[in-house]
Amino acid sequence: MPASTESIRNIGIVAHIDAGKTTTTERILYYAGASHKMGQVDEGTTQTDFDPEEAKRGITIYSAAVTCHWKDCTINIIDTPGHVDFTAEVQRSLRVLDGAVVVFSAVEGVEAQSETVWRQADEFRVPRLCFVNKMDRIGADFDRTLGQVRDRLKGNPVVLTIPIGAGHEFKGIIDLLQMKALYFDRETMGREIEVTDIPEDMRETAARWRSKLLDSVSMLDDEVMTAYLEGEEVTAEQIHRVLRAGTLARELQPTFCGSSLDYCGVQPVLDAVNNYLPSPLDVPPVEGINPSPKKGEDEHAIRKVDKNEPFAGLIFKIAADKHADMCFVRVYSGVLKSGSRALNPRTGKKELISQIWHIQAGHREKIETDAVDAGGIAGVIGPKQVVTGDTLCDQKHPIILESINFPETVISMAVEPDSSADRKKLEDALLQLSKQDPTFKAKVSDETGQTIISGMGELHLEVLRERLQRDFNLNVKVHKPRVSYRETVQKPVESDGEFSRTTAGESQFASVRIRVEPFEAERGVEVTSELTPGDLPKEQIRIVLETIQEAAHSGGVVGYPLMKVRFTLVSIDYREGETTEEALRAATSHAVQNALSEADVALLEPVMKLEVVTPGEFLGNIQADLNTRHARILGSEPRGHLTAMTAEVPLARMFGYSTLVRSLSQGRASYSMEPLKYDLAPPSVLEEMFG
Repeated sequence: MPASTESIRNIGIVAHIDAGKTTTTERILYYAGASHKMGQVDEGTTQTDFDPEEAKRGITIYSAAVTCHWKDCTINIIDTPGHVDFTAEVQRSLRVLDGAVVVFSAVEGVEAQSETVWRQADEFRVPRLCFVNKMDRIGADFDRTLGQVRDRLKGNPVVLTIPIGAGHEFKGIIDLLQMKALYFDRETMGREIEVTDIPEDMRETAARWRSKLLDSVSMLDDEVMTAYLEGEEVTAEQIHRVLRAGTLARELQPTFCGSSLDYCGVQPVLDAVNNYLPSPLDVPPVEGINPSPKKGEDEHAIRKVDKNEPFAGLIFKIAADKHADMCFVRVYSGVLKSGSRALNPRTGKKELISQIWHIQAGHREKIETDAVDAGGIAGVIGPKQVVTGDTLCDQKHPIILESINFPETVISMAVEPDSSADRKKLEDALLQLSKQDPTFKAKVSDETGQTIISGMGELHLEVLRERLQRDFNLNVKVHKPRVSYRETVQKPVESDGEFSRTTAGESQFASVRIRVEPFEAERGVEVTSELTPGDLPKEQIRIVLETIQEAAHSGGVVGYPLMKVRFTLVSIDYREGETTEEALRAATSHAVQNALSEADVALLEPVMKLEVVTPGEFLGNIQADLNTRHARILGSEPRGHLTAMTAEVPLARMFGYSTLVRSLSQGRASYSMEPLKYDLAPPSVLEEMFG
């Protein structure tokens, strides 16, 4: 029986690595009856970490979709990675989710990847709940974590449960809505909950927190404000109503605490998912572009969450399978039916939807109805020429939904098969992997003929290399990782390019003037034109702009892709009958080359945002080492009994850092690193390249 749309919750569990996301997901599945045995991360037996690499490393690498039922709601959960190398998995998950549960460790508080995830959730306008986990650990501090959510994330956590004790003294939680103490029975793994009066020594604290909750709620609703000020009782229904409205408007985040490992505090989070996070109907209609509007039709198109609307869905993940690729699809409107054909407007091709599966992490179950209504998420087998971010839609009502922009890769290495017989096999395997992972790129170098793979970090490439061996039975030799540099210009220059040739009595001529200048573009290169419409045939201008774009992509003086550069077409000297496409393309290429050779080209290198968390006694050693790596130390702050230091550091200086930081701290420091920006590389880097 398919769930009604208003009872569906599409949610993600997101957090920094090791905050306890996967354990929390395991508890949710167990309490919701979707699993009969609770897995443990340390034993590699969790449902969502079903990939062998994940079980081995004890971290989540691939976002996993699981479905469960809690009370009257169907919850589709995506357990996302916390490691920054797999940030694309978080990004593509947030793009299709309606709500999120953000998990924080009560010991470490808000960490580097917590900030990244929060920022991504802001970008995709995702309402969220907070769960402060690990209250049973030494150094757990609920108040400090809340303060960091407010100060560092600019969040507005509204607390609904508070801890009874912390660390070894942590016993249970107090529900501020019922004003009752909840104790979770370890024998039944938290299934049985004892509800009692609040302990005497906690009553004053609970009353203070309840008062804060009512203050927050009354600020958002006049009716509640009046009742509160006049001393009337504010009912649980009124609080639920205001909290739901505030969560959907992203004005507040209902906040809970507990310890997933100790089976404590998870069920109230599940209740909150039902009560406060949006159903697909609470989310604004999805917007897109009509790729082929008829006369009088608007190019802008929207699709409401309604099964009577034309079908539109987004492929947010592709998983390779021995038999056929599985596409994870979020259905935004209409109905996706098994056996139907859907249009991929990017390619203009019709794709067969041969089977629809209900996803349960590494397993799959056939959906009985062979159809998914608007608001649902399912696995689809059949589409052949699709990539992550593609739209599938009704053939008669095409729409292109906003795709997913992924960050630039920052690290690359050369790979080669053990034997030349495996070359084709490697090519096919890399193509398969890049279809699944949009932040993984593979290309053959024109100069050396080597196959270069690029990704988001050392761990990312290491995992992909091990997958080549395990999934494709390919042994590959790898060369030392290399940084993905970019080139930019440092001063504005105008330059001409001319092409003039006569062959067999026929003249060809074109002259093009362009300007190149530094430009703070977010990514890549911008190409514009100063020509006014009507100056020249549209086709001629299109050819020139296209050629500038192609020349820019082929790289600057050293051969790395250009970045933070703007090209402007200033003028075209055009002669009727003589200015051919070939002449225009040749003249434009000369103009680009001439401009770049005069524009003082400089090298840009990826700079990483680094956070090292260490016991205080090792801080000096770690800082001294970072200084030798040309890091810019931004500051440090206490985090419980540890110190967190943040810095900006060139990626080129950070290879092998994980081994070194362990030896500097007797294995007690941890670090996380994510791409921050591209910045000017020191002149010595260029000298080394040509030295």
